[in-house]
Order: sequence, then C-alpha cells, then structure tokens
Amino acid sequence: MSEQQIVGVDPFDPEQFDPWHAAYLTAELAAPPGVTSPWQLEEVRAMMQDQGTRHRLLGYAGVVAGRVVTSGFVRLPLLDNTETAELMVHVVPDARLRGYGSAMLAHLEQVARDHGRRVLQAEAFWPYDAGPDGAGEPGPSFAAARGFTLALGDVKRVLRLPVPGELLEAIAAEAAERHAGFTLRSWSGPVPDELADGWMRLTSTLNTEAPAGEMHREAETSDVAVLREAEANQAQQGRTKYNTVALDPSGAVVAYTDVATTIHEPGKAYQWGTLVRPDVRGHRLGLAVKVANLRLLQAERPDIEQLTTYNAEVNAHMVAVNDRLGFAPVGRLGEFQRRLD
Repeated sequence: MSEQQIVGVDPFDPEQFDPWHAAYLTAELAAPPGVTSPWQLEEVRAMMQDQGTRHRLLGYAGVVAGRVVTSGFVRLPLLDNTETAELMVHVVPDARLRGYGSAMLAHLEQVARDHGRRVLQAEAFWPYDAGPDGAGEPGPSFAAARGFTLALGDVKRVLRLPVPGELLEAIAAEAAERHAGFTLRSWSGPVPDELADGWMRLTSTLNTEAPAGEMHREAETSDVAVLREAEANQAQQGRTKYNTVALDPSGAVVAYTDVATTIHEPGKAYQWGTLVRPDVRGHRLGLAVKVANLRLLQAERPDIEQLTTYNAEVNAHMVAVNDRLGFAPVGRLGEFQRRLD
C-alpha cells in the first residue's frame, strides 16, 4: 500500500482546492442516488475563503502517488460551542479499506486537540431502508470503530414542487384558526433591519430548542453583525434565502422558517431552520410559517422542483408537519460524537 501524505489545502489555490473538493464530491456521489446532498465546488470555495469571525475552517488533502484520495475538513466555532470541532472525512471509493480514512481522522483529531477542543462531532449518511442506526453501512461502521457514538438520527426528506395551491390554502386556513393575533411576514434575501434583532434572538436558540439527542450543543451568538457576515458569504456562494416569520401582537419574532436556493444546483432548494418560541407553541405557527414560505418560494421561483429537508427522527411534531405537506423520506443522516480524554 502506498503511503498517504496529508497536506493543508489553500482555498485560494485552485490547484490544491479543486482536487480536494473533487475527492469529497466523488465520495459523496458514490452513495445510492438521493442519499447525499453534497455542497458544490464554488459554494465550498466561497465558504472556505471567507473565514470571518464565526469559525475557523481548515481543509486537508490525503495524497497518494500525486492523487488526492482523501478529503478532510475541520470546522472550529469561535463565538460559541468553543469546546467542539466538527470533522468530515471522505475517501474516494477505489482507495477505501486501506487505512487512508483512519489516518486522516487521526490527523483531524490532533488538529482539534491542538485548538483546545474536547468534543468531536461528525456526520454519516446511509440509505433510508438501512434503518435508524445504519447497522452494517460504511459510514456508521467507520464512526463506531473509531469511538464515535450515534448521538442523533436524522431523516432526509424530499418534497416535489409545486405543492397544489388548494392544499396550501386548506392548511393555511386550518392553522389560522389557532393563531389569531399573530402576523406572518415573508421576504426573499437578507433579513430586514427592523427584524434582525428578533430574528437573531430566536434563531440563535435553534441548537438548544430543536431535538439534539446526546449531541453537545450550546446556543449560538445573537449578534446582528454575525448575521450580516453570514448573509454576505451566502451571496458569495450564489445562494438566495426565502424567509417567513410570525410576529406576536408586540411585533416580536416568535417563529421562523427559511429555505435556501443556489445557482449551482438549478431546480433545487433546501429547507434550513424552523422554530417556534416555546412560550407560544400550540398555535400552529410552525405549520403557518412553512406554508407561507412555500407560497413565497413557489411564487418567486417556479423553476424550483425539489425541496430537501432534514429532521431529527424523534421530532414528531415537525415530521408530522412535513408529512402533511407531502415530504417523502429518501435517506438518513447520523450525527456522531466522541469526547476526547
């Protein structure tokens, strides 16, 4: 077996960066159709070039005989969750089972240690029919063999668009009976200035309010400057967001949902977060904002044919909402965790 050399990747150098991303993409696309949702080259390039204040992003390539066979990635949050490091390891199919992935993971773990991180987090995907724990599937087996435990199981679901207008109308009318006094507001693009503080106060709690299983998660920063930094990077990535909030009678943001599209994947959109503030749950605001946002997306982007979402399998309420809208399960994503000694 040829020895693997692990080298850092400069996101400003296409000769380094493009083969690194190609190895990642090849590994992701080796899964059965529909199981993965890989990030495209220019999205990742823009993300890696814009380090900002939110996180430090590091890429590493595993090179054998001049060819990148392993792609490694580390995300180090800087403003919150500063005990954690998020890791990704991808090996191209024809180079697997040779120890390259294990060597890359060991390298990434040392990078995390060097930055004072003690909680390692990673993800693995597998077909939906393989079951909640993915027993026998490559990703979960690799993680388990290296001391990671499955802390939260998610299901990938896809909705074919457009959703019939009469169905959206019926669901919206049903939900409206429960949220009198609340106002819905939808828009595309950046969050309006007058909503930014409320948006950040609510969205920063998604980590702790959404089901997290055994994952170690803290609330994120609610600084509006961080929001604007993220929005600027999204624009560089070629992404456009479609958003809906619910406002209480005082004008406070009490529920939200957002969907992102990208110029790099025509016809596709991705559901990001959905959350209702705990003290106002029971008014069907989650259903209301999702329906309103679907209406916005379908009105402004009739070219979008597919909406993808991920939900924790234990999140019965959100799963029921998505079932009502017509989402169908197509894959699974496991969130794994390991605490360093």
